[in-house]
Amino acid sequence: MAGESVQAPLEVSAGDPKHAARATRSAGRKMRSLLLDAASPLFRERGLSGTAITDIAAAADAFPSQITYYFRTKEALFVECACRDLLYLARATEQAALKARTPREYTHALAETVTASDSVAFFAEALTLTRRRQDLAPLVERTIERLHGEGARAYASQVARHGWRSLRAPDESSRRFWAVAIGVILEGYAMGRSPEALCAEMLRVLGEQAKSDDAARLRLVEGREAPSNSNEEG
Repeated sequence: MAGESVQAPLEVSAGDPKHAARATRSAGRKMRSLLLDAASPLFRERGLSGTAITDIAAAADAFPSQITYYFRTKEALFVECACRDLLYLARATEQAALKARTPREYTHALAETVTASDSVAFFAEALTLTRRRQDLAPLVERTIERLHGEGARAYASQVARHGWRSLRAPDESSRRFWAVAIGVILEGYAMGRSPEALCAEMLRVLGEQAKSDDAARLRLVEGREAPSNSNEEG
C-alpha cells in the first residue's frame, strides 16, 4: 500500500521526528522520480491511452496505488512526465550550445539538439490534454515560464560572454525560439520530416538572432539593432 511505503521510515526513526519527516519526504521524492522515469518511455512509445497504470507500476517495481497516491490520475502523470522531459531537453540544449563561438553556431546547436528529440512533440500532447483538463494547466504554465526564464538567462550569458550584439531582448529571443520549435516540430511530425529537415526549417524561420561585433561591448536591443558605433552596455 502507498501509505505503508511512505510511513516506513517513521518507524525506523521514531526517536527523531524531524529526521523521520525528512526521511519520509526523501523517500517520497525518490518514488515520484522512479515513477516518472518508468512512465516517460512508456508514454512516448504507446501514448496515453495505450499505457496502463499497471504497466507503469510494473516498470517501476511499484504498486498501482502508489501512482494514484503521488499523481492522482494517469493524465496528471502524463503531463508531469512531458513537462519534466521538456525541461531536461532545454538543459541539454543549453549545454550543447556552450561551445558555440558565433551566433550562427549557437543557433544551429540549439536547433539541432531540439529537433533530435521527441520531447517537444511529447509536450505538445500534454498541451492538448490540458485543453480538456484545466486542473492540469498550472503545471504546464509553470513549465513554460521556467523554460522561457532559463532560456533567456542562458542566451544573455552567451551574449555577454562573447560580446555579441543581440537583435532582440533575451526573453523575446527565448520565447520566439520555443514557439518556432513547437510549431516546426509539430508540422514536421505530421509531414514525416526527418530531424535534419526539421533543423533546417527551424534555422530558416529563426534567421539571424545576433551578430558578432568584436569592436563593441554587450548591447541587448529590444526589437531593433543599436547603432553600430554604440559602446553602451545593455
